[in-house]
Amino acid sequence: MNIVFVSLDTLRASRLGCYGYGKPTSPYMDRIASGGVLFERAYAADIPTEAAHTGIFTGKLGIHTGIVSHGSPLTHLPKGEPWLPALLRSEGVATAAVDNLYQLKEWFARGFRYYINSVGNERHIDGRTVNELAFPWIREHKRERFFLFLHYWDAHTPYLPPKEYVAPFYEEGRDPFDPSNRSMEEAYNHAAYPFFKHHHYDRLGEVTDTAYIDALYDAEVRYLDDRLRELDELLIAEGLYENTLLVLFGDHGESMTEHGIYWDHCGLYETTVRVPVMMRWPGVIPAGRRVTGLVQQVDLMPTVLEAAGLRPPPSIDGKSLWPIIRGEREGTQDRIYLSECAWQASRGLVTADHKFIRTYDAGPYVRAPRELYDLRADPEETVNLAENLPELSARMEQELEQWVERELGGRPDPMAVQLKAGLPFRNRIDHILRQCGLSWEEWIRNPRRHLFDEALAKTRSVGGDRQ
Repeated sequence: MNIVFVSLDTLRASRLGCYGYGKPTSPYMDRIASGGVLFERAYAADIPTEAAHTGIFTGKLGIHTGIVSHGSPLTHLPKGEPWLPALLRSEGVATAAVDNLYQLKEWFARGFRYYINSVGNERHIDGRTVNELAFPWIREHKRERFFLFLHYWDAHTPYLPPKEYVAPFYEEGRDPFDPSNRSMEEAYNHAAYPFFKHHHYDRLGEVTDTAYIDALYDAEVRYLDDRLRELDELLIAEGLYENTLLVLFGDHGESMTEHGIYWDHCGLYETTVRVPVMMRWPGVIPAGRRVTGLVQQVDLMPTVLEAAGLRPPPSIDGKSLWPIIRGEREGTQDRIYLSECAWQASRGLVTADHKFIRTYDAGPYVRAPRELYDLRADPEETVNLAENLPELSARMEQELEQWVERELGGRPDPMAVQLKAGLPFRNRIDHILRQCGLSWEEWIRNPRRHLFDEALAKTRSVGGDRQ
């Protein structure tokens, strides 16, 4: 058998038809889900990308690997850690990746006999490029037992879909640059503006309508859906469809404006930590199965190993999903512990009914130190019940603290170590602000767009004079 393991970077579960979305973003992914199993409550325990993918390939939570952040110079994964591609390769499986995470950290290339780096001259990686690199490899190795990791970035900012994909998601005749529409003002005047201007807004022009950027995201998802259709068509054409385990997963989701987060993936809210996970293996996985219990990304590693006939390492946190797929259980966990440490530092606890979030450093955001949400009554997490339900809030906070202490076992807390050095994404903004003669402290007090634009223009003018 073969395994095609697909990361759908920044894909928000609630923007797919199979997860209840009403717009036509995912007709082919919906078809894949209906042909196999879909996990309705799958969580990214560690976000964002670096921490999530490390957990996926090690089967371990960040509190155990030490990888709780993203893009930090402090992080290192010891070579003794179990690593999914390496375990498969040691058993004679041909391992390959079309991916660019190696640009971030070296360990993402470990265990791959063939590592095809998808990075290009532009920051945005097109799914068509991923397919163009992957398809020849599939044809060449179709007679071998293989594990192929594909990493699609289309749903990640900057949202730059082909124009023809936008029309179904944005009202015809509506002007995204209409100066009378002021819905983008809060985004443009957010404390994270310097980072997003540099990486995203400058690529879109002076958009005034938040609905337009939402539509671009949906268009990117629809574009990605077509690339996955092409992948499936190749598997069918090469005679691989029936004997291939296809695993689709999101590394994290995306907030579109919720909780003051504009087209980014921070915050331990459902928009970001609830991710799509679906698996298809014709004749092995029953079609149309929907799992409602709690599972997490680290469960994918032992699940893949079991499918390949291998025993998972005893030291991992993940639990195989096969008993759930067979209907013997409804989830691998009764509670999931969450963590982030990039834009902001916080930990959380999810149960069947509630979520508790403890924020230690809000970074450029405004956050209550404690948040409690009733996920059944308030799935969009709009009402913080921490003060209204103090006993439940205190109980969940105590459980979270005890879990952290127990799991660390006396080792240094990697989140505390990172906070001492500064949040990586705050450090990025700090660097940009310093170049413009602004300090983080004054910017946080008054994050007005015009201040940064004026300072940036002056900086560029001085740079031009020097040249």
